[in-house]
Amino acid sequence: MKIKKEEYSKLVKKASPPSPKIKDFIFAFVVGGLICVIGELLFELYLYLGLFEKQVKMAVPVTLIFIAALLTGLKIFDKIAKRAGAGTLVPITGFANAVVSPAIEFKKEGFVLGVGANMFKIAGPVIVYGTVASVVYGIIYWITTIL
Repeated sequence: MKIKKEEYSKLVKKASPPSPKIKDFIFAFVVGGLICVIGELLFELYLYLGLFEKQVKMAVPVTLIFIAALLTGLKIFDKIAKRAGAGTLVPITGFANAVVSPAIEFKKEGFVLGVGANMFKIAGPVIVYGTVASVVYGIIYWITTIL
């Protein structure tokens, strides 16, 4: 039995509960803002502890990556992301989760063929796109400054 595309769309719409968009937006905003606040608190803490600003600018992202990776490993990050959605995609924490999740999932296949081969399955295209885009934008910037 073949279902037409329109019929399938109607069945999906009927079976899918409506999402509370305003509530989702607010929760994503709050969680994303909280991650940024944690970053700012870490920045101030590291300055207070006597690190130079250049060192602090390195330590804060490393700490946020560590926290996101740890929470992913403990299966807490996914629970937060399920509710917060885009709020957890603040670039550094979302990236850490995108690297650690597949690594954990494929751990049983071994460190080389499992973890190593699948660790960048989600984050890899993001890295490639970001690198290519920055090169293209750099060339455009360079050309426009010459003229």
